[in-house]
Amino acid sequence: MRPGLKNCIALSIFCFVAASPVVVTSPALGQEASAPSDAQQQAMVKLAEAVRKQIVTDTQYGVFDAIHFVIKGDTVILRGYASRPTLKSSLESSIKRIPGVKSVQNEIEVLPLSPNDDQIRARVYAAIYGYGPLQRYTSNRGPSAGMNRNSVARRAGGITNDPPFGWHAIHIIVKNGNVILTGVVDNEGDLALAGIRANQVPGAFSVDNDLQVAGKQGAGKQG
Repeated sequence: MRPGLKNCIALSIFCFVAASPVVVTSPALGQEASAPSDAQQQAMVKLAEAVRKQIVTDTQYGVFDAIHFVIKGDTVILRGYASRPTLKSSLESSIKRIPGVKSVQNEIEVLPLSPNDDQIRARVYAAIYGYGPLQRYTSNRGPSAGMNRNSVARRAGGITNDPPFGWHAIHIIVKNGNVILTGVVDNEGDLALAGIRANQVPGAFSVDNDLQVAGKQGAGKQG
């Protein structure tokens, strides 16, 4: 069990782990607080891990998406951003099939289709992951790693249709020219550095640095 997760369930509050999209609540959120039994806690954590696995292993989920969720009893509430509408529907369908889930409330926001946003995604990606000190936050390496510039999908629809492959700790959300960085980094220095690199990208109207520092709550929110 992740540190603090058991206490989050017992206290009926949201627990959000940015790099691993897990949000857990007790089944009786809003009612008189009562500590769930060990069996209830274990069942809740098991269900949360199953939902998380469906998200992070979805082949359409990538660096330009950020999904989190809430569990209320046997209902899973999906929230966050999807760069492609097929990801929203795919996650809803797969999570509905998880044992113990009776319904899915899909509140994922599909980001607008915009060539300008697509160009900003590519620039921010290159600015962050093409920079040596931040390359350890991806399984790709080098300025153009994961950037299959010659793919048919990339040429036809841009980077959103053919996002960089591999694991990324820093996710890049772009909506109407505005950038949100979300995920988990190792320290405050890297958090600030990612924000600085993103702010240097031409064409971006604003940068909301919502990154978290591992082991800390409430880090980020730097422009």
